[in-house]
Amino acid sequence: MLTLDHVGIAVRHLGDAAQVYKTLFGLTITERYELPAEGVRIAFVRSGAVDLEFLEPVGEGGPLATFLATRGPGLHHIAFRVPDIKAALAAAVAGGATPVEPAPRRGARGSLIAFLHPSTAGGVLVELVER
Repeated sequence: MLTLDHVGIAVRHLGDAAQVYKTLFGLTITERYELPAEGVRIAFVRSGAVDLEFLEPVGEGGPLATFLATRGPGLHHIAFRVPDIKAALAAAVAGGATPVEPAPRRGARGSLIAFLHPSTAGGVLVELVER
């Protein structure tokens, strides 16, 4: 069964985004990660049972920097928690989804993650998360 895990939001500066969500909603950062190989800094904010994941690019290259340059800040992806990422990815592919990468990989929190291309998920980048 799928459970909503988090909503990814692309931002130019983690600190600015964190301040906005603290001022408007009283939410504070609970976890921070830096994934240099992915070119991204991440901060999680808990809101009830779901996290908001702020994603800030590190450097000028990489998919997130390209996303911000073309689309600007805002919704980047939605993530569903799954008990078995290989089975969930295989089921999604069998249903017609196209994975962004051929196999799951490690992401923030040590989770196994896989992304489904927006063209096969109603225009939304979908992340599958096993943790």
